Amino acid sequence: MEYQYIELHERYEGQVSEIILKPAPANVISKDMIAELRTVLREHQGLPGKKLLLFTGEGKHFSFGASVPEHLPGKVEKMLPEFHRFIGELLACEIPTLARVTGCCLGGGFELVLACSFIFADDTAKFAVPEITLGVFPPPACILLPGRCGEAFAAEMILTGEMFSGDRLLEKNVINVLSPADSLGADLGKFIETSILPKSAAALRITNKAVKTLSVGRYEDYIQKLETLYLKELMSTQDALEGLTAFLEKRSPKWKNE
Repeated sequence: MEYQYIELHERYEGQVSEIILKPAPANVISKDMIAELRTVLREHQGLPGKKLLLFTGEGKHFSFGASVPEHLPGKVEKMLPEFHRFIGELLACEIPTLARVTGCCLGGGFELVLACSFIFADDTAKFAVPEITLGVFPPPACILLPGRCGEAFAAEMILTGEMFSGDRLLEKNVINVLSPADSLGADLGKFIETSILPKSAAALRITNKAVKTLSVGRYEDYIQKLETLYLKELMSTQDALEGLTAFLEKRSPKWKNE
């Protein structure tokens, strides 16, 4: 199958599939990309010898996040539920998943990363959930991030929208590995060859399912509530529309605090 917003490459004799988000430099997660990503997940679930799905970004950055124009009224009502379904499917994917992060990893791109089994980053990586600066919030991150680092740091990231280095996220146990930019590829290859490939694909799937029991359960329990909060309450405020519009118009928002 031909894809427009992702590339798919088979590695290690088909035991690993690399899924590349594109086009660079932003690798924006649009509704069309979401549809392609969901298709890839469905197709791979039935491949018995698959041991790892590897997510990367084309070019210097992982992803600038979800499409801002698709967050506007008339579009967000369809896009947001589809994105939430994709994150839920990725989180529940039985095949172990790994995100290789370089450069900016923002918003919905960071939420994709949070749903993976492993997160490897290099020292160029910068992480943020900047939705609050647009007058909105990130539902999947509100569920997944506290499970990795606790509520205090999750609140700091989500309520401030500030950018954080890989060093800080490694310190907070959000990511697994932080490598110099020139050695991330080698470190990742060594991990795959020594820690993933020698194992049974069946055992990896069942164990990965077991490990994610709590995070999948939390996500399923709360994502609909947060989706409703976003679409029904948040999107009825004037500031949500102002923040999104100001971003698209490349100006500072003029908040009405309502």
